Amino acid sequence: MKQRGVALITAIVLVAIATVLAVHIGTRASLDLRRTAGLIALDQSWQVALGAEAWAAEVLREDHDDSQTDYPAERWAQPIPPLPVDGGTVRGGLEDMLGRFNLNNLLAPNGSVSEPDILRFERLLANVGADQRWARLMADWLDADTVPGFPQGAEDGDYLAQNPPYRAANGSITTITELMALPGMTIEEYLKIRPYVAALPTGSKINLCTAAAPVLAALAAGGADFGDAKALEGNRRDTCFPTVADLQATLDAAEFQALQPAIAETTNWFRAVSVVSIGTSELTLYSLIERNSAGGSRTVLRSIGTE
Repeated sequence: MKQRGVALITAIVLVAIATVLAVHIGTRASLDLRRTAGLIALDQSWQVALGAEAWAAEVLREDHDDSQTDYPAERWAQPIPPLPVDGGTVRGGLEDMLGRFNLNNLLAPNGSVSEPDILRFERLLANVGADQRWARLMADWLDADTVPGFPQGAEDGDYLAQNPPYRAANGSITTITELMALPGMTIEEYLKIRPYVAALPTGSKINLCTAAAPVLAALAAGGADFGDAKALEGNRRDTCFPTVADLQATLDAAEFQALQPAIAETTNWFRAVSVVSIGTSELTLYSLIERNSAGGSRTVLRSIGTE
């Protein structure tokens, strides 16, 4: 009887072990299948997003041939609703990045601080309810020297005291998220600024036809206010607004002459946003596209999941 009891216990233990192993193997196999399916979906999403990017470049080429200005009512600016693809959908749109203030313009092409652009950025910050000190802090973040600007600047000494420590960029930036590196910058302040700034090559202009109301109002201290977002949307349904001539009519001659090199009615920098959903996976591709004077386009920068 004692031997039979031991054998029975042994059999129960073996069955329990076999059951645990079977469940473990089944669970691992299920996870492996889900992981593989997810990787396949993400790879497929990437290819679809690249296709959407190529389609955007073709739309920009056609727009270049058809129009001398770039404004929100044109075909390139219309968002694309979800379209079916194999196993999911793709949606997205194009944005004119010259409708934003270029942070790299805080430095002149020769590397010195651009005082007119700092003043424009300060006015933009005030227009969106953000602290104006970010303008000079950002200029210090970009410039090549290690001397803090006065009265509100910061250089390596300030950044090395942060936790964790880091150094100032001391050069042009490729993403506006570097604003978050400024000492004291909060997510609330960053979210106020983010829709109105870009990181483009130094010397880019602002497209009057697509610039948001706070950006337009920040162009000149003498006044360049053409209404709020709703008013601008109404005036841009069929044409470019405001034009260079409209701006000239609102400013005195000296102020307009100083501003003229910084404004335009067309653009050569766009951002394509492609959102692909396949199965339970979603991929968002941000593509910075440069359109040249002949209408051809090239993708300069890509990022996934964040601007």
